[in-house]
Amino acid sequence: MHDPASLPDEVLSSTLATIAMNRFLISTSLRSVRSFPKSRTIRPHQLHTYSLRKMSTDTPVPAPWHAAYPAPSSQTVFIPRDEVLSILANGRKDTVLVDLRRNDFEGGTIRGSINLPAQSLYPTLPTVYSTLKAAGLKKVIFYCGSSTGRGSRAASWLADYISSQNDSEMQSLALGGGIKGWAAAGPEYVKWMDEYDEKVWAKYSTT
Repeated sequence: MHDPASLPDEVLSSTLATIAMNRFLISTSLRSVRSFPKSRTIRPHQLHTYSLRKMSTDTPVPAPWHAAYPAPSSQTVFIPRDEVLSILANGRKDTVLVDLRRNDFEGGTIRGSINLPAQSLYPTLPTVYSTLKAAGLKKVIFYCGSSTGRGSRAASWLADYISSQNDSEMQSLALGGGIKGWAAAGPEYVKWMDEYDEKVWAKYSTT
């Protein structure tokens, strides 16, 4: 390497200018890699850095609430809403309805229902079962919005537990169509709802 003192002035000036320009270009390039505008085209030499940055900032999709618990073994048994209506009209005391809604608990509930959010059910199955048994209940009917998710899963979970207790008297069922189907089925069903709010159910009838 040449001693800078031995280089002609014009060569030295040109060399220093080139070094300064290279530093400027490197600095500018690094700043652009750290923050890409949406309209900027990502060049090949920037792609690896951008990919690593994107991977590190992607938010993982959370697992569904029921993933923490075993899948039920029993097949869900659905009870038609007209049969439930008959149970209510006859005032049967051996049946209880369980409303599983939590964040979507709105628009009213079927008269006489207890509210037990689905997310709380599985860890408390022994207590729930023993409480229902002590009350002399023989038919437990779960429902959520449509009864195809929480309602179905809850009914099958309790059915599994009932089976584990060798109990042939208690039934665990899911309301066919859920609370949405009940609210849309006509005045004879709506009159059996407490705190019914027509505005809430109107948005479902138009979708």
